[in-house]
Amino acid sequence: MTYEVIVAGGGPAGAVAALVLARAGRRVLLVDKNAGGCGPAPFRIGETLPPAARPLLHDLGLWPEFVAAPHLRCVGTYASWGSEALHGRSHLHDPQGHGWHLDRTRFDALLRRAAEAAGAEVRRAEAVPHSTHAGDRRVLIRADGRRGEERCDWLVDATGRRAVIGRRQGRRHRQDRLVAVYALFTRRLPGHRTEDTELRTLVEAVPRGWWYSARVPAGRVVAHLTDSDLTDSALRTAEGFLDAIGNTRHVRTRLAGYDPADAPAPRWTSAHGLRLCPAAGPGWIAAGDAALAFDPLSSQGILNALHTGARAGLTVDRCLSGRQAALADYSLFLERITGAYERHHAETYGQERRWPAHTFWERRQHAQ
Repeated sequence: MTYEVIVAGGGPAGAVAALVLARAGRRVLLVDKNAGGCGPAPFRIGETLPPAARPLLHDLGLWPEFVAAPHLRCVGTYASWGSEALHGRSHLHDPQGHGWHLDRTRFDALLRRAAEAAGAEVRRAEAVPHSTHAGDRRVLIRADGRRGEERCDWLVDATGRRAVIGRRQGRRHRQDRLVAVYALFTRRLPGHRTEDTELRTLVEAVPRGWWYSARVPAGRVVAHLTDSDLTDSALRTAEGFLDAIGNTRHVRTRLAGYDPADAPAPRWTSAHGLRLCPAAGPGWIAAGDAALAFDPLSSQGILNALHTGARAGLTVDRCLSGRQAALADYSLFLERITGAYERHHAETYGQERRWPAHTFWERRQHAQ
């Protein structure tokens, strides 16, 4: 069978792209290694959905099921940024209401189910990088240790920062060296009567980077963001991570009541801004982090995935209908997002001036 579109990656960007295309009547195959998985998926960072996502979820017809899920409200932020004092920002006056701290496994599964209900075929597999030539529309797929091949008219790369398809079509421009070291705390101390009810995200700048903490349905996530060459080797152990948290002024208070003996070994992931150029071409298009990845300070990563996934799906549908100008429109769409993100990034980092001689902050001041 030849598909009109194969979408590689079933996260928010890929699932929404498949949903839009299936609703347009296209023959779509969505491949994702987590589709239909058994048992709970491991926690991964990336849990904030801002209030601006509300209209898009309504437009996609996902709002009723989304709002019925046990995601937690995010009612604003507290930030120690530019000074030691905490400054609060509430969503109270946001016209879209509050945001959310997501159960990402449940959220991603919701999007894949919606794509499947619309007519997309969802397969538990993953796209495999391979050498291609102009006009090649093959996708190598690995499932259960076996490799296969599928053909299509269009490819959507929604494989995240790996950009399995796009990295062979364009160049990736990395913004800096940012990495995230994070852990999820779940177990409360025996006999501790107070529940963790703080629903605002906490951000705290420190000399070698910054920290954030958020309450999520599974517990509380704590993350340290710094440059890869500035990391302390002690952060690779639970003890070292707890010690580093203990040196913060505000983040450590969010762990009151959590059992330090149950602290997990921290995990690491890339967190730098990343842009693919070009992000689309004849027969292929990238969406989500494969096209444009954000510094987590923006809290816009999942929203960007939803928007670019929906726009990528619409673009491919138009191209299949003979409207090739849609590809240039998509590139302009990404350029506008990039411009807004870069301005906000420079402005926000520019507000922290306490440690100009420290390498982490010196790099960001010079980058402006």
